[in-house]
Amino acid sequence: MSRLDKRRFLLAWLRAPLRIASITPSGTRLAGLMTKEISPAAGPVLELGPGTGVFTGALLKRGIAESDLTLVEYEADFAALLQGRFPSAKVLQLDVREMWSGPLSGRFFGSVVSGLPLLSMKPDDVYALLEGCFSNLRPYGAFYQFTYGPKCPVPAEILDSLGLVAAKIGRTLRNIPPAAVYRISRRYQPLLQIEQRHAS
Repeated sequence: MSRLDKRRFLLAWLRAPLRIASITPSGTRLAGLMTKEISPAAGPVLELGPGTGVFTGALLKRGIAESDLTLVEYEADFAALLQGRFPSAKVLQLDVREMWSGPLSGRFFGSVVSGLPLLSMKPDDVYALLEGCFSNLRPYGAFYQFTYGPKCPVPAEILDSLGLVAAKIGRTLRNIPPAAVYRISRRYQPLLQIEQRHAS
């Protein structure tokens, strides 16, 4: 992680502390944890709030083709940086609340990787975000979210109302601050997916 990226993140946080959850980009340990279940077979991948592209780089290391990545970033400076670093990815500079009614209408994905600060979002916005993503996720798809808090950042009532379940897939203390990663998926998954997960 370069000093310049740290400076960009700090400046973005100072401008909008509720929209930027941390004063520093996520570390490589967290990036590895966020992407460890995602393989090329899980593409295309939608990444929300990629910032400086730490998770994006980890997805590429997992074998995801750059052209199979769609990056949705609200901050204009970060979006421009991402387009330069990942020229074959589709980079969209917009609010996630607008993505399904605009450029992503009719698009389907295999996985969603989220760097969004869900704990700072209104419950109605979290509900709408997950509803939109799972309406555009393939049957085996999952939504990966990290949090600095002690539990899943999506309230149980929202998960229940959407027929979703959350499972913590790991925690890393080697991140500033320490973070946990959750996999959110449909409550009723095809038997094949469950068998594959237990076999891995």
